[in-house]
Order: sequence, then structure tokens, then C-alpha cells
Amino acid sequence: MFIKHPPKPCVFSSAIAILGAGSWGTALAIHLALKGQIVHLWGDKSDHMEILQASRFNPNYLSNIRLPSLISCFSDLAKAIENVTDILIAVPSAAFDIILQKLKPLFTNNQHLLWASKGLCKKQWLHQVIQTILGDIPSAVLSGPTFASEIARGLPSLAIIASSCKNLAQKLCDRFQSQYFRISPSQDVMGVELAGAMKNIFAIAVGILEGLGMKANTQSALMTNGLSEIIKLGLALGCQFETFLGSAGIGDLILTCTNNQSRNRRFGLAIGRGETIQKAQQSIDQTIEGVETSSAIIQHAIQHKIQLPICTRVYQILYEAYSPQTLLDALLQ
Repeated sequence: MFIKHPPKPCVFSSAIAILGAGSWGTALAIHLALKGQIVHLWGDKSDHMEILQASRFNPNYLSNIRLPSLISCFSDLAKAIENVTDILIAVPSAAFDIILQKLKPLFTNNQHLLWASKGLCKKQWLHQVIQTILGDIPSAVLSGPTFASEIARGLPSLAIIASSCKNLAQKLCDRFQSQYFRISPSQDVMGVELAGAMKNIFAIAVGILEGLGMKANTQSALMTNGLSEIIKLGLALGCQFETFLGSAGIGDLILTCTNNQSRNRRFGLAIGRGETIQKAQQSIDQTIEGVETSSAIIQHAIQHKIQLPICTRVYQILYEAYSPQTLLDALLQ
């Protein structure tokens, strides 16, 4: 299946490198290539990237969508980022520091870093990981209510790009924005990161509730209280309240909690139906970001003396063998 979008002049003459050839990285590569931009798609498995380059399909993700000709596939990181100004990281957050360490000796002063990963890395926010490894460089985060398959197919979507540098946020919005993909700029990096990470915890929780047989009322109540917990921690961390009422906040929360394209939701659903955590993870066979995120968020809540009942109970179910049924107690307390 090859998706064609209405042609639109491309003002970006330089290529963009996308590091991570999973579903999200592949989808964003397809989106940008169909806008007329040159894309360098990098993955760390040489045999896999050779298959992508030769067949023009990603056999593991979005396998029915052809890769446009403007996408070149690389397993050599130095070649992938050569002569590009913008570098996008789209890998699971647990591997974020590993990618940055590989990138560090190759990164140049005229390059910008953007990430689309959601979660924390070794209990650090991703912008902090960047500062630790690469220093104070121009960077931005892309987030919002987006499933990879729908972006690749050109279905209407919203997102946000946040950077402490207002001009960089706008420049990257211009690069990604299209007739069907509307992107807003922001300077609230912490708020966008926080919302994108915490929503995975609540997606697990909603999945657990559905697995237990709970219906729409209960699931809606959990999402409502979940948004309150995001806002409570966000304000303690100095985030902007408005961020949580937009696409990066309530938008992403609704998407991830209500649709089974969300692997965090499917993971919770399996636990609610009685599967062990290990078996549920094996059945998803992809990174469940909300598992590690729940542990990190609890530490932040303790540090700031904030009560987060749902986050705490999800953590206890995942790490302390609490029964899934006890999630209802946390919801109704």
C-alpha cells in the first residue's frame, strides 16, 4: 500500500536523520518523505536496514506501507547524520542514553536534536539526559496524540513541538506540519515530557480496569483522576497549566487510554484478565514504557511530597505484587 498526499512545496533543502527504525521512526520518515523531504532512516541492525533499503518495506512495522524513494536506510550512524541539520531520535526511552552516547562524538555545532520518545531514561527526564551527555545544545521534543500507523497513512492528527528556543520550535513545526498533520509550538519542554510519560501509566490502569470487567463510567473516572495527577505533579515541577489541556496532555491521555493500538493499554488489559506481568510483557513483545515510568514518577512524587493514588497503585501492582482489584480502591479513595 502506497499512500499519496497532496503535493506541497518543501522549503527544507537539507536532509533530516531519524534514529530508530521502529514503528514511530518509520511513520515519521514516511510522513516527511511524502512532504518532499530527504530522510536518512537509521537502525542499529545492518541486515534489517539492508532489507528496508532493498525491499522498500519495513517487515516488522507498518509492513504494508511502501517506503517512499526519498528515504535512505542506514546502519552506519556517521553516514546517517552526515550533512543533516536536524536529527530526530525515535527509540524507546530506556535506550535514549545509549543512542546519545553513540551520537556524542559525531554531533556538530550546526545540528539540532529533536526527540519523539516518551518516558524517562534511568529515572531521568530525557532533556536532562541530553544535557548530561551532549551539554546545552539546541533541542526540542515532539509529542501528542499520535499513533504511528495513522500518521503513516495520512490521517488527520495533532501534535506539539516544545523547545526552550522559540525559533527552533517554530522551525521544526514548519518541517513536520502538513495539510493533515497540524503541529503547535511550545516552550514548555517539561510539561510536554511529563504528560507524554505519565499518560502511559494511566493507559495501563484503564486496561486493568477493562480486564476486570469495568465499563465506561469507571474508565472515564480513572482518566479524569489521572489528568488531575498529571497536573498536580506538573505544577510542582513548574510546568504550564495550559499544556495539560492541549494535545500533549488531555489529547494524548484520551488516545492512549481508549484505543488498543496502545501497547500500554493492552498490557494493562492482559493483567486485568489475570495474566502475569511477565507473560503480558511477552505477549505485547514491545517496550511497555509505562512500567519503568511508574517507578520514576513515584520517586518524583515522594520528592515533592505529592499524593498520586493511581500512579502509586499501578506501581504497587507492577512491582509489589498488589492485586489488580486494588486499583478500584485507589480510584475511589
